[in-house]
Amino acid sequence: MFRHSRVAVAIGAVLVNTVPAVAATNAEVAQLRAEFEQKLKTLKDDYETRLKEMEARLEKTASRAEAAQTTADQAAKQPAAQSAFNPEISLILQGNYARRLGGERHITGFLQGGHDHGGERGFSLDHTELTLGASVDPYFRGYANIALADGEAEVEEAWFQTLSLGKGFSLKGGRFLSGIGYQNEQHPHAWDFADNNLMYQVLFGEHFAQDGLQAKWLAPLPVFLEFGLEAGRGQNFPGSDEGGDKNGPGAWAAFAHVGDDIGIEQSWRAGLSYVYASPKARSSHIEDLNDIEALTDFTGTSKTWIADLVWKWAPDGNPKDRHFKFQTEYFHRTENGDLLCEDNLLEGGACDGTTGLYRSRQSGWYAQGVYQFMPRWRAGLRYDRLDSGSVNFGANNAFLPRPDYQPNKWSLMADYSPSEFSRFRLQWARDHSMQGSPDNDQITLQYILSLGAHGAHKF
Repeated sequence: MFRHSRVAVAIGAVLVNTVPAVAATNAEVAQLRAEFEQKLKTLKDDYETRLKEMEARLEKTASRAEAAQTTADQAAKQPAAQSAFNPEISLILQGNYARRLGGERHITGFLQGGHDHGGERGFSLDHTELTLGASVDPYFRGYANIALADGEAEVEEAWFQTLSLGKGFSLKGGRFLSGIGYQNEQHPHAWDFADNNLMYQVLFGEHFAQDGLQAKWLAPLPVFLEFGLEAGRGQNFPGSDEGGDKNGPGAWAAFAHVGDDIGIEQSWRAGLSYVYASPKARSSHIEDLNDIEALTDFTGTSKTWIADLVWKWAPDGNPKDRHFKFQTEYFHRTENGDLLCEDNLLEGGACDGTTGLYRSRQSGWYAQGVYQFMPRWRAGLRYDRLDSGSVNFGANNAFLPRPDYQPNKWSLMADYSPSEFSRFRLQWARDHSMQGSPDNDQITLQYILSLGAHGAHKF
């Protein structure tokens, strides 16, 4: 009995001590909960305040952006006040000293036309180029290139181009350098050598220009892919003035180019082009069987295919210090029609004014590499080779030669550019383009200076 009493007393003591402890614990939990709820409410209020401030700032920013866009749109609709007196203007000064054989030189086996820069020897002033360009409004851009020579001014380019057709489409109209090939769109100051390659000399004289329209489409792809179609008057070689004297186009051209990057250090572009012309009374000079210069007039069709490839390399993708560029182009041309060899008997020639059929299938190519081995210094090597191919003069076979010859030329150059606006070049060439008259030691010293704004050249 006594033992049971002591147990009961012990249990009672434990209960007496536990009840206050439990009550104290409940009070602490309630306090902690109250503090947590207060902090949560404070964080919530602070978040809502910041959210409202952010919404207010975004609304204010959007309002400013809308106002800026409105101002820009209004300025774009009135471009004359901003750009009419501030077009992009540049003047290219070019000149050279050349040591080469004298007299007029022809590329053996080819009927040539057009014109080319840098044909004189000794000291000479090459064409001075005046260029102007600017955006007309949000929809069009205009450009003009005027070549100035002694007492002459020639409009080499004068065109407009659309800016907002969308979907990768653009339209160019006026006089422009055709988009065929690779080098055709380059003006002489952008060439890597002092003179043009033999291929372009026999095809176009210098380059193929169109008076007409060009439509181009740039595909929305991760690689560069463009297609172009041109319709022109066709007054320039391989066309002719009389061939272009009609209501419809006298020349057509089409081209496609594709390119991409290989890592960060390499890039390339390849293309295929086609030119169709229908010349009438197209004049050319040729040496007859008596070695007397004869004047010929060709009427018919001219079809030319051109394939081009360009590859560029720069360490770490930075061409400022070092870079290398390789380019090559190949052509195949067929012409069919009638050829008049004008009477030159009084000069001791062989032609008597006969008109006969003319058929030709000719080809050629060039390849060149240019290496910038240190800042401002470059060196380059070019090799040209043509194939006179198959030529049939018909009734004039008795008067005109059909040489089985492959004109060729080696060119080696080095140039120094004190800045992006000036360049000085030394070039040596071994020219075997004229059969029986090799020019083994052509030396050219050239300067090119650019005054004013001048945009970056194409790839």
